[in-house]
Amino acid sequence: MLLSHGFTGSPASMRPWGEALAEAGYAVEVPRLPGHGTSWQEMNTTTWADWSGHLDRVLADLAARCDAVVVGGLSMGGGLVLSLAARHPGLVRGVLLVNPAVTSTNRQLLAAPLLQRVMGSVPAIGNDIKKPGVDEHAYPRTPLRALVSMTRGWAQVREQLAGVRAPVLLFRSAEDHVVDPSSAALIRSRVPDVMERILTDSYHVATLDNDADRIVEESLDFIARVTA
Repeated sequence: MLLSHGFTGSPASMRPWGEALAEAGYAVEVPRLPGHGTSWQEMNTTTWADWSGHLDRVLADLAARCDAVVVGGLSMGGGLVLSLAARHPGLVRGVLLVNPAVTSTNRQLLAAPLLQRVMGSVPAIGNDIKKPGVDEHAYPRTPLRALVSMTRGWAQVREQLAGVRAPVLLFRSAEDHVVDPSSAALIRSRVPDVMERILTDSYHVATLDNDADRIVEESLDFIARVTA
């Protein structure tokens, strides 16, 4: 099992999910994407190619030592693992998504390529969590060069979606202040086999929110089915 965290986040957002799957007997990898878990300034020196390439290597390692591999991702991590599934159909048996990001209706993103020339960062987008007292340990600022690279990476993923042949289980929060519903709608329209589940008691970082147990429970059922 490969689980990818999201933009400006860290493995902390995936840890409870990963630990629950490991306790069920699965081999689990929750890699730290390059430029994450350190500083937003360092993240500005990394790109989509760095993040995607790192996951390629983790997937290859898992496939070499496991009978079957399922991938999962939160937010940007969802887009990254969809790309994995499209580019490595022989290695990925199933895809788990939590509020995946592959597009946006936020027109402010259109200004990012210009803003990156004069600003290093903008206010953070992390910690969109309904449950009180929970911290996903994301960056306090959003690095603009990295943000622009992510949006360009989304364009690649959108072109790859039709090539995703593995079954997909998509969890989407009814109230999400970071990723709007357009990403899930696009995935449903282009990927042949998608089951969507609506989370009614969580915001964006649902892996740490009130619906986390439901995500684990349904993930275990899904993994058992696609790897049988």
